[in-house]
Amino acid sequence: MKRPGIVITAVLVMALVLIGITGCLGQAEQTEQQLIPVKRGDLTVAVDSNGYIEISHDANLSFGVSGRIEKIFVKENDAVKQGQTLAKLDTGALELAVSQAEASLVQARLTSASYEYELSVTKDKKAKLELALLNAQINLRTAQYNLDKAKDVYRWPEVEKAQADLDKAQTFLQYALDGLAAASTPAQVEMWTRTVANAQANYAAAEAKLKAQLAGYDTEEVAIKKMQVEAAEKSVADALRNLDKLNEEIALRELQVQAGKGSVKLAEQSLAEAQRNLAHAVITAPFDGVISRVRAEEGDTITPTMPIFHLVDLSQMELNVELDEIDIAEVMPGQEAVITLDALPKKEFKGTVTAIYPLPNVVGGVVMYKVKINFTNPADSGIRAGMSASADIIVSRKSNILLVPSRAIDEDAEGKSWVKVMASGRIETREVVTGLSDEFQTEIVSGLSEGDTVVIEVRTRPAPGGAFRR
Repeated sequence: MKRPGIVITAVLVMALVLIGITGCLGQAEQTEQQLIPVKRGDLTVAVDSNGYIEISHDANLSFGVSGRIEKIFVKENDAVKQGQTLAKLDTGALELAVSQAEASLVQARLTSASYEYELSVTKDKKAKLELALLNAQINLRTAQYNLDKAKDVYRWPEVEKAQADLDKAQTFLQYALDGLAAASTPAQVEMWTRTVANAQANYAAAEAKLKAQLAGYDTEEVAIKKMQVEAAEKSVADALRNLDKLNEEIALRELQVQAGKGSVKLAEQSLAEAQRNLAHAVITAPFDGVISRVRAEEGDTITPTMPIFHLVDLSQMELNVELDEIDIAEVMPGQEAVITLDALPKKEFKGTVTAIYPLPNVVGGVVMYKVKINFTNPADSGIRAGMSASADIIVSRKSNILLVPSRAIDEDAEGKSWVKVMASGRIETREVVTGLSDEFQTEIVSGLSEGDTVVIEVRTRPAPGGAFRR
């Protein structure tokens, strides 16, 4: 929305820009108007803070085993490369331990292989014994079959009748026994008792008759067939016993194989441990850097916990700063930071926010949060740990946006933003929507166009001698 402004001529406007407005000598203050064109540009908003430079990557290096230092290859302030050997221990005993572990591993593997071979041989025997058992079982069934055939040759009707009589006697005896068991009166008990006695006598007579008749056909051939059956039964029993023993032997062999594999694994672990100890007898640089401290000398006897070197990586540094609770809300990991050092005021270094610590420090009632900024330290930059520095953390950045001086913008009681614009020789008030601001310049989102001219009123006061100054 536009508002009516004060009408002035173009000539008067130019005069105001060039020489300002001069009033009577008795006036205490005058107003000067500045005309600023609306232009496109880039705007960056940053949060600044101070801190001290620290090393971001360092390490205390030590041997992994105890021993006597044989050689130290570097001294303090030496630059080293990753993988470079820095020192070594006397490795005679460690090399001997490796050789012994290698020999033990070879022996364990031979023993394990022997156990596996013996297990294989034993399992092969099992197949043979199973075949022998099968043959014995076939022989037994054959012998039994031949015996049955021999008996059938000599079986006659009387034997069959005697067998039938015995079966009937047995059935009646069981009937009498069941009756006696069910008797409930003395008379019944007496009757069934007599019946059972008669049935038992009949059964014994029938059984004796059958046995006598059966004994009559036990000829020489039947006797031989019986002996063959007995021999076959013994062969089956022997085969079963042999197979059971072999299964026990196989179980023992399998335990030996497992023990052999365990011995091999233990020997491998012992060799690996000996090799690790030998490897730990040498200190190598884990990364490129500078030896800042050497804490031992050749000939010293050391332990694994004793630090020998302090290695620092000077190519990567960090700046730790603190921000208050208002500024910290705009900062997040990954944002760019521009770092300047008091000792190197003409140089700037680009860094990156890598960490924002979650817990604050309260200093004098002010809540401060620690922020870590990492940056690359160029060779021969002159940066040293402990130097004071400041960082501008870029929290927002826009390009090719409409910009006006922040002092050209007024805000009313409703929170709306206004600017004065020179249009067709007139000054009019125009509502605008603002965006990003760095307190010196402000983005105009809407309400102005590129090429518009905003008016800024600056109050001045007369200087001694009649001249005016702001």
